[in-house]
Amino acid sequence: MALIEDALKGGNIVTGLAIGIGAVVLAPLAVPVLRPLAKTVLKAGLVAYDQARVAVAELNEQASDLVAEARSEMSELETETKGIARRPAEGKPARPAGT
Repeated sequence: MALIEDALKGGNIVTGLAIGIGAVVLAPLAVPVLRPLAKTVLKAGLVAYDQARVAVAELNEQASDLVAEARSEMSELETETKGIARRPAEGKPARPAGT
């Protein structure tokens, strides 16, 4: 670890070149291992993204249904309230407004 830290902190140029050459030499060996790993990570990300899209769509649909139900109940209540206000109470004569 100290070797990498020294190279990153401005260590001598030979250490940096050695790390660079080592990376070039080891890259062909690491690619066959890292490529399937990268593909697996990408697949998992895509699956999670698709599941999140479906969950958000379902949540949006449920919220829309709740809003529609609430609006329907509000309009029913408003209709009932207007009907009661216009109809005189049973057994009592309607009083004129302002008395």
